[in-house]
Amino acid sequence: MMTKTSVRHSWGQGEVYESLCLLSIGTSFWMICVSLGLFDTLTTFVLAHNLLEFLMLATFMGAALMGAFVRKSIILRRTMAERDAAASQAEQVARHDALTGLANRRLFLETLGCWQTKPQPGPPSAVLLIDLDRFKPVNDLYGHAAGNAVLCSVADRLRAVLPRHGMAARMGGDEFSMLLRLEGGSEGLLRLAERVIASLSAPVLWNGNELKVGATVGIAFVTGELADADAVLHAADLAMYQGKKDGRGVVRVFKSAMDEELRARAQLETELRAAIENGEIEPFYQPVVSLPGRKLIGVEVLARWRHPIRGLLAPSEFISVAEETGSIADLCYSLIRRACLDAREWPAELTLAVNIAPQQFLDAWMAERILAILTETGFPPHRLEVEITESALIQDLDGTRRTLTSLQNLGVRVALDDFGTGYSSLYHLRELKFDKLKIDRSYVDSVTMSAERAKLVDAIIKLGASLGLVTTAEGIETEDSSSWLSDQGCAFGQGYLFGKPMPKDEIDRVIAHPACDPADCAPPRSTQAA
Repeated sequence: MMTKTSVRHSWGQGEVYESLCLLSIGTSFWMICVSLGLFDTLTTFVLAHNLLEFLMLATFMGAALMGAFVRKSIILRRTMAERDAAASQAEQVARHDALTGLANRRLFLETLGCWQTKPQPGPPSAVLLIDLDRFKPVNDLYGHAAGNAVLCSVADRLRAVLPRHGMAARMGGDEFSMLLRLEGGSEGLLRLAERVIASLSAPVLWNGNELKVGATVGIAFVTGELADADAVLHAADLAMYQGKKDGRGVVRVFKSAMDEELRARAQLETELRAAIENGEIEPFYQPVVSLPGRKLIGVEVLARWRHPIRGLLAPSEFISVAEETGSIADLCYSLIRRACLDAREWPAELTLAVNIAPQQFLDAWMAERILAILTETGFPPHRLEVEITESALIQDLDGTRRTLTSLQNLGVRVALDDFGTGYSSLYHLRELKFDKLKIDRSYVDSVTMSAERAKLVDAIIKLGASLGLVTTAEGIETEDSSSWLSDQGCAFGQGYLFGKPMPKDEIDRVIAHPACDPADCAPPRSTQAA
């Protein structure tokens, strides 16, 4: 990048050069006139005609014109130098990230393309794609200034571990990359990637807080099999995506099977969008009973996808895809509408619990959309219970509070789902005024086998009672668990002991025979999923 000092230096050189050129031209013209005797002839003519004053005037005018020419030349050269400096600076800015000073995506791809088309002598090269883990909570909890501090720290740490002749770049957001030669072979590359992860996992100190993130690294080698720079970057992205699936904070090297998996994922996304539009995803209903009497008090709505080839799919196989592709809102509202239509003829005391994805609470119109569904279907708001997971609380607490308050003003009840697995605190419980706590199944599974888990569940039940909240235990599968929870004061239970998720025709039979145990009223189905 051209500095102001270097620009001034070039201007000084230009001025000297221009002056020397003009002096050379003037000297040459003088010598020619002297050798031809033109000045003698001119002197004789001037003296003969008494034109000495005219000669002096002409000399001064010539000098003035010469000075003007020199000044114009200097200004022109200075303007050209400023233009070149501005162009150089603009080019520099266009190829570097403004926040971190690293190369940006454009420069990285250009450099990678040059390395591909003009192979350099020496070892082959590779691309490391680095995606930060747990970066979003930093932004959500501490603000964008903290996020920027983390990004700048990441850039400094990447520079510190970057090998000679390598390049580090910020690709956008919290994604970075490195381009380097395999000086130490594949093993050296893996060691470098591990160093990158270790370096980025160290806390960042900001305003007295320790901001902790991590990193997942995907590696792709620059080979002739990959057509261009975009293909290499895509391969590294596939490897990084595999690392995210494998638990984050790991290194993965691209393999061709990853591309096949990505194609399968793309196919699943396409099929899911069509399934939502065609109504192939339907509500199943799991009984919720009172403890200890086991009276049916309501149901929870759970999604099931009747895939034309793969059969009945559980939520674990497609809900995350719907969330990542932005289809979750359409899916959720479709399920709520169908469930309200199914449940409006059921006894008035039965409630309908539905899960709302965290992303939906970012929609300021969510309460209005649910009200529109209730109005359309004629389902009473007081029979609807909305369940929110703890992870939704950190995304936008104020927005979540407004949405939940709007729902409760309509008469809809709100439950905090999977309590004990996320970020909620006493502050959240007090501020958001929930109606119910749902104890996560991971605590309930081992409540009779682990004294520590039993103490935690007992504490949750007592916490709920002290705040005026009823509690529901999920995942109850044994009589011992049911009895213990009932003795501790847990109000409601849900789990395979009382009935699996079932379609409308089966839950209708359960409702039609209230004296029958829900687990016995619905015949087992081999296609049912947990």
